[in-house]
Amino acid sequence: MSLLEGVLGEVLKGVLNGNVNQQQQSQLPDVFGNILKNTDLGSIGGLLKQLQEGGLEKQIGSWLGNGQNLPVSPTQIKEALGNEQVKQIAKQLGLPVDEALKKMSEFFPEAVNQASPTGELGTAHKAESRGRG
Repeated sequence: MSLLEGVLGEVLKGVLNGNVNQQQQSQLPDVFGNILKNTDLGSIGGLLKQLQEGGLEKQIGSWLGNGQNLPVSPTQIKEALGNEQVKQIAKQLGLPVDEALKKMSEFFPEAVNQASPTGELGTAHKAESRGRG
């Protein structure tokens, strides 16, 4: 699987094992972007839109802003996304659904934070970029 090759693979392994160093942390948006481009969500922006529609506006606002990131639980992510989206993400991660949800709740807030240094998502991660690539 090409996703698990090279630098991306190393970052993903670190994320899956819970060992993410500073350099890898800055690569989290690209890791999640590559995972999401193979789902119906298409991008970090697409995932954020779905989470926002699912009632997580407050958390998303904290992730995009410069303050502390509010936590999100695996249950909140599952409820906001629905079973089909969660299954797609888990498949891309190569993990069982529960484990994928746990990793998403742990690392996605920081990925969004890294992808939005000015408080807005960079162009590469916005929802409308899905058709590119």
